Amino acid sequence: MEERTLLTLTVFSSLIVLAETIAQKDAIEIYSLHVDCKVTSRFAHTIITSKIVNRANESREATFEVELPKSAFITNFSMSIDGKVYPGIIKEKASAQKEYDTAVSHGQSAGLVKITGRKLEQFHVSVSIAAASKVTFELAYEELLKRQLGKFELLIKVRPKQLVKHFQIDVHIFEPQGIRFLETDSTFMTNELTEALTKVQNETKAHILFKPTVDQQKINPELDETLLNGDFVVRYDVERGATAGDIQIVNGYFVHYFAPREMPVFPKNVIFVIDRSGSMAGRKIEQTRDALLKILQDLRPEDHFSFITFNSKVAEWKSSLLQATADNVASAAGFVQTLSPSGGTDINRALLTAVSMLDKAERLPGRSVSMMILLTDGQPTSGESNVEVIQENIQKAVNGKYALFCLGFGFDVSYKFLEKMALSNGGIARRIYENADAALQLQGFYQEVATPILMKIEMQYPENAIEGLTKNNFKLFFEGSEIIVSGKISNELDLLPVEIKAQTHVSDLTLKEEANVKEKEQVFQNQSYVFGNFIERLWAYLTIQQLLEKSISAEEEDKRTLEAQALELSLQYNFVTPLTSMVVTKPTGQQQTELANKPTEADNEKPSSFPVGDAYRLRSGSPPGRWRSEPKSGSNKKLLSVANEYPQLLLQLPKQNEIICLNTDGKPQPSLHLLSDPEQGLTVTGKLGDRIKHFVQFEITYVNPPVRIHVSTDEIVLSHDNESTRLPWTESATSTIQGLRVSVEKERSVTASLSDTVTVKISFVKFPDDFLGLYFLNTNHFSDKVSGVLGQFYSKAQFENNSNINQRADERLLSVSGSEHKVTRRYKKDYRLEPTSDPVPCWSIHVTP
Repeated sequence: MEERTLLTLTVFSSLIVLAETIAQKDAIEIYSLHVDCKVTSRFAHTIITSKIVNRANESREATFEVELPKSAFITNFSMSIDGKVYPGIIKEKASAQKEYDTAVSHGQSAGLVKITGRKLEQFHVSVSIAAASKVTFELAYEELLKRQLGKFELLIKVRPKQLVKHFQIDVHIFEPQGIRFLETDSTFMTNELTEALTKVQNETKAHILFKPTVDQQKINPELDETLLNGDFVVRYDVERGATAGDIQIVNGYFVHYFAPREMPVFPKNVIFVIDRSGSMAGRKIEQTRDALLKILQDLRPEDHFSFITFNSKVAEWKSSLLQATADNVASAAGFVQTLSPSGGTDINRALLTAVSMLDKAERLPGRSVSMMILLTDGQPTSGESNVEVIQENIQKAVNGKYALFCLGFGFDVSYKFLEKMALSNGGIARRIYENADAALQLQGFYQEVATPILMKIEMQYPENAIEGLTKNNFKLFFEGSEIIVSGKISNELDLLPVEIKAQTHVSDLTLKEEANVKEKEQVFQNQSYVFGNFIERLWAYLTIQQLLEKSISAEEEDKRTLEAQALELSLQYNFVTPLTSMVVTKPTGQQQTELANKPTEADNEKPSSFPVGDAYRLRSGSPPGRWRSEPKSGSNKKLLSVANEYPQLLLQLPKQNEIICLNTDGKPQPSLHLLSDPEQGLTVTGKLGDRIKHFVQFEITYVNPPVRIHVSTDEIVLSHDNESTRLPWTESATSTIQGLRVSVEKERSVTASLSDTVTVKISFVKFPDDFLGLYFLNTNHFSDKVSGVLGQFYSKAQFENNSNINQRADERLLSVSGSEHKVTRRYKKDYRLEPTSDPVPCWSIHVTP
């Protein structure tokens, strides 16, 4: 069977248009919503247009929120109110800030359009419109799509929050190489909605149209609630012919795509440098263990590997790298299971130890790739703590011999420090978000770098014929990715020659290609799918990205020169980048000036306790948050509703990838019997709050050792042998009683773990009212005798496949203890995650204790 590489191009374009009013929910009506995305040779140009009318008899506020990819650059925004257009103007950041400061000094309530999200940034703007008036919002952005794991994927997150009379998503794709594979997917699709989806495709073009009627959008005919809440995904593959890649030319600019197939894989020599400091306690270390166990299974027999773990001290698993034989992998898996957190963070000595191990390594394959993968969740607190000294030490030790990849777990790390260190040593940095899928994020990153197939790649073009050439030398190429080089053809060339030199596992490689300029230009003429001078804009986008990346690890003088070049291009091509801002003006009498700044991952450090991060930060006096536009009256009620987005209890069904959100019915009781397992010797009870319908106390009782743990929103109390130990939430601490380990992560969570026993974890949620969230880990240890309001789900719960009922995509039957319950798909906040995390889908059920 012919091997196919699934290319998926990713435009994480998420659209949310929210419109709330104080007195009348449907006064603000979105009557038209259109997402128009043109993808031409990996370069995506997206325009989102929302048309809103105020049907109230007085002024109302309309809000426009769009989630767009972090790698995208906004190119245009405008508001049109009753025929008058208010455009966004892109300026140099300092100039835009000065204009903003002037607006503030004149007493206007100026603010920033804010952006947030793990993969996405959120563009948010509100405007007051008069009774019966209309407003049209339009946002445009562009992105060069990056190939990862052999995929390009176009993801549009749809959440209009109301039924929309004219709703439409258009995706146009034009790939001159040929479209090899195309599919669509969605998390909210029903049989009715499938009828609203059409796909037209030929050899090089595709048009996907999703245009549901109002009736098709409804959850059911009786309710005016929308089904459109989730992901709309397009995936496709392209044909790959010439071995030297594909060259495309428009108006004197060229782009060269190179992604070889079926190359032998280099053996890897990889050292995992793992933080096991005290701050890794609880879920972080558990997810790290889970990820490493799966990564070990992905090692190839010809790979060599080892582990270095560190806190205040540095420990080597073995004194040298071992070949990834079945026995060595099994031994490593046993070691990973023993990882336990404590102490400080000595990043400097850990990395120097890893470099030394690679330097001393013997009997490694002649042609192989050596790399270090660092995972840490904090700042350097032990040994050398000056980040600049650490960066200098590591760069000097590595000396270009190895690649360093840095993974920052959560928001306590200095991402700027990790990013500079990685880029200075031939690698990249990535933030791992503290979500339920953190282990999958770690595995996903490893998979991206697991299969190096080329090294020392040089893409050579005629020096006297090309201007503004983007990066054309690459240290490593990984299977499933893609090299992109672009530039301007400076003289009248008939043929553009290219020569690629690289090293493979078995030999040196030279590939040559010549592109006929006139023939290549002809490909894009008279193509309705092509937006203007797209290769020139692609070249500008790629150049800006590379200049900004280069500036991260540059010396101060070089940094200023690189940023000046990037700024000039940003202004010339009208891109909102980290060096520019968009000034958004509004009608007189409103918050007249707002700024949209492009955030970087380094800006996204420790977030506030409010649910919205500080990407496009609010600059008015109120704290950044989604409730800033709410009036003071009734605001407590509004904030309380956010707590109600959390379920009382949350669990994942054993051996099923399904999350259950559980709420109890009936009158409040002094104590609820949540779970007991006689074989585990474990009982858990809980108490609901008087003011809020969430848990404020839990009591965990163990038989062996005989320990009772009382957890409240005030403190944690451990009782054993008539003695009590109090652990406050205000500091991280660990206490161990006869093998039972109780770890407190400051103002975040408490974890109780015992060998061969279920782990109990309780999250402390502080906003808007303090409450506690219970969940269990290692649930395979539960016996079939486990019982209780929550316990019964671990032994006696199973989804039913009943063909006699007309099951909807958002409804299922769940059998619990012999009784059938209809459960409904809902989106709830997950108290296991950061407060800033988006709601997650779960099956909601109410039970009576």
